[in-house]
Amino acid sequence: MFPSLPTCASIAKMASIAKVSMPFKRSQEGLFHGKLKQYGNNVPFSKHKTRRTWLPNVQSKRLVSDALGKEVKVKLTTRALKTINKYGSIDQYLLRTKPELLGWEGMRLRILVREQLDAKRAVEEAAEKVQAKKKARAQEKEEKQKRMAVSERAQRAIGARRAVAAGILGEGTAATPRPASTL
Repeated sequence: MFPSLPTCASIAKMASIAKVSMPFKRSQEGLFHGKLKQYGNNVPFSKHKTRRTWLPNVQSKRLVSDALGKEVKVKLTTRALKTINKYGSIDQYLLRTKPELLGWEGMRLRILVREQLDAKRAVEEAAEKVQAKKKARAQEKEEKQKRMAVSERAQRAIGARRAVAAGILGEGTAATPRPASTL
């Protein structure tokens, strides 16, 4: 009926998390690489200061993701774009950048990329196992053929030795009469 103490504590904790202020919420919807709105003053010749803000340089770009196999349309700052160029691809940027710098959209993309890479890795491992089994079977077959060849050679050698021994000992000549010599 009434919520228990742990339930109240978890609800209060969730409420306090939800109340965390986001000074620049738009930065969570793209790859802003930690860039936020900046505040300062306009200072004219008269030194009469007035407050103003500076927004980050946000660009909308389509970047090719190798892991996802498609283009990803995302809003990003020029700083994030330079970092992506430095890492070589958006996949490497997403995997190697700190979560604090990625924001919600970056973390969503990171999870998608990781899942795709894990799936590709699993398929490759399965293919490697199949190849290893095929290779093992081929080696076993080859070894069996070598053993058969060795045993056939051994049987031939034994047969040849018996024939030589029979010729020397005269075992084979007792059954067949010798032709009489004509002298």
